[in-house]
Amino acid sequence: MKNFLRKPGFGVAIAVIAAFSMMGACKKDNSASNPAIPANKQKVSLYLSDDPGYFDKVFLDIRKVEVLVDTCGGTDDNGWNDKDRCWWDEDHRNDRNKPDTCQVWDSLGINPGVYDLLTLRNGADTLLAGGNVHKGTMERIRITIGDQNSLVKDGVTYPVKSISGQSKIIVRVRHNEWDELSTDNLQLWLDFDIQRSIIRTWNGKFILRPYINVFTILKMGSISGKVTPWDAYPVISIYNNNNDTLYALPWRSGEFKVRGLKVGDWNVFVNASNGYQDTTITGVKVERGKDTKVADIKLHK
Repeated sequence: MKNFLRKPGFGVAIAVIAAFSMMGACKKDNSASNPAIPANKQKVSLYLSDDPGYFDKVFLDIRKVEVLVDTCGGTDDNGWNDKDRCWWDEDHRNDRNKPDTCQVWDSLGINPGVYDLLTLRNGADTLLAGGNVHKGTMERIRITIGDQNSLVKDGVTYPVKSISGQSKIIVRVRHNEWDELSTDNLQLWLDFDIQRSIIRTWNGKFILRPYINVFTILKMGSISGKVTPWDAYPVISIYNNNNDTLYALPWRSGEFKVRGLKVGDWNVFVNASNGYQDTTITGVKVERGKDTKVADIKLHK
């Protein structure tokens, strides 16, 4: 039985095992009350989501979340490449030539604990951190992880370690990448790319080399749908003509959803297994702040 992620002409291998439990995840804030934001402050909400990977479960021990704010009102250089978005803080990378008096690290409220990342797919997410921070331009997010990181593959649990004991992940963000619910109320989704973040070493151990993308709900769009039957083990690739590709592993009921898509035309490729035929839907239009639902897809042998 074949079982992998790919788009036509590409060989990107991924196993299709889903996880449905999550420990320590905090719920979205559905409170009816909206306290006033204090003067010289801004409200920040960070949500955690996931791209699928090779594993049954991936547990990440998250202890603390902070944001770096430039209080002098400047904006960071937006010319960097997305591949340079994420690194370990212990790398001592410094690409900001600004006075130290402008730079403030603010801590966000968080429910610390172990998050099962593979439950956060197909539109599922969790409110990772939030709170009021200094007013200014947010340029970095710093995530402190503990030592209870692990994964489950083929029913076997393995510890996941960082290189040389690093514990702080830096995620770089552009000033125009945040969703603005209002002038001082901002939100952003962190998309943890499991496939790129977990590396298996030559001796069979697993290390964490974090690769995190960001997306928004108001500025970007999504595609959702349903693929059946389940025994086709469908894997969804959504791609455009700019070589942007995102993936989804449907739930057992067949529903899938891919968020963080740029406005424009996309193609939906369904890679089927167990004797079922692949299928492609072209020219799916994605609009800003909207979900585009494709017609139900029934695969045939």
